[in-house]
Amino acid sequence: MNELPSISFQKASAIKTYQEKKLADLLVYLQTHSAYYRELFRSHSIPIQNIQSIEDLSLIPPTEKEHLQMRNKEFLCVAKNKIIEYTATSGTVGSPVTVALTENDLQRLAYNEYSSFACANGTSEDIYQLMLTLDRQFMAGMAYYSGIRKLGAGVVRVGPGVPSLQWETIERLKPTAIVAVPSFIIKLIQYAEDNGIDINTSSVKKAVCIGENIRTEQLEPNILAQRITDKWNIQLFSTYASTEMQTAFTECEAGKGGHLNPELLIVELIDDNGQPVAEGEAGEVTITTLGVEGMPLLRYKTGDICKAYTQPCSCGRHTLRLSPVIGRKKQMIKYKGTTLFAPALFEIIHRIDAIKEYVVEVYSNEIGTDEVLLHLTAINELEETQNKIKAYLQARLRVTPHIKYIEPDTMQKLQFPDGVRKPVKFIDRRKNG
Repeated sequence: MNELPSISFQKASAIKTYQEKKLADLLVYLQTHSAYYRELFRSHSIPIQNIQSIEDLSLIPPTEKEHLQMRNKEFLCVAKNKIIEYTATSGTVGSPVTVALTENDLQRLAYNEYSSFACANGTSEDIYQLMLTLDRQFMAGMAYYSGIRKLGAGVVRVGPGVPSLQWETIERLKPTAIVAVPSFIIKLIQYAEDNGIDINTSSVKKAVCIGENIRTEQLEPNILAQRITDKWNIQLFSTYASTEMQTAFTECEAGKGGHLNPELLIVELIDDNGQPVAEGEAGEVTITTLGVEGMPLLRYKTGDICKAYTQPCSCGRHTLRLSPVIGRKKQMIKYKGTTLFAPALFEIIHRIDAIKEYVVEVYSNEIGTDEVLLHLTAINELEETQNKIKAYLQARLRVTPHIKYIEPDTMQKLQFPDGVRKPVKFIDRRKNG
């Protein structure tokens, strides 16, 4: 892999030329080694030599998550003895998917996160405290660790949760940055306030935020980000990634969308017909991996809805940038005539200070339409508090979801069922879910 600065700083035309050469290499590799894609090319009569540009990709039917789940082994392009690591998706929507990596893939993964941390103002002088799991087949934890090592920075593996341990470690080892889920950073702030810790005199100056949006569709800080920075004077960097793409989109200091790493991925935003959406429109993030050896993917639909920004960034990069995830295809809610994506509902809930924790459950009623049940833990059990929460939700949603108040220990079990490595905030119990 190239060392930074990467081709991200070259003109968009040079980036496209590079990607199309790598695409040609990928197509030959898939034709030779992938049982799944060889059959796809044959059954759809697609001569790979006809795919010469990124625009030509629209001639190829997209790969769905269900294909990867049901025909997993057909995607493997190497002998089993070449596989070094077996990872799995978190199963946010549907059952987890196994993604196998070779030694070269692990090196690519390290380069990806090295590039990402460098994009987010990381240097070899930094010390990163990892507030996430490195076990349970979690690719991201391993990627952060190896990327930080490649950057030459220090790393402190504390793991998820336990605010008291996080703060004790910050005080003792003086990390300059944390990698954490934004809603957990809120808990860190709350713990500090409850225990007389002055967070703004701590060593931590920036946070790489994972797993949750910290920006609106307009790329402004959302309410979750505001709740952090109103109390803690740290710089927040948003990231977006998935296990299947083995690549991350990470913000630079400008905070205007996650930068594509063009050496590692081709990205399209497509509509329901598999065609590219118009400039500025939201579409489903569809990725083609570059340089993956074990389980490369071609036109893989992630299920995530985003917008793309193509104008050059003030940081000097000329790469495409992605907005925060507007929603997931399978988490679209049609509730009493209103169409909602889960992130929009989360944003409304985050605005209610009286709510400490939540889980959104969607299920089908007796006539087959969507119903929404909010499991909430409130700051107290007063009727006045519950009435305020109900009134605010009704005003913002224009419809009133069902609400069930639960105790903190019940909420903990709901958010962290056995085997889950990040908090569950959305449960889909619909008949077709």
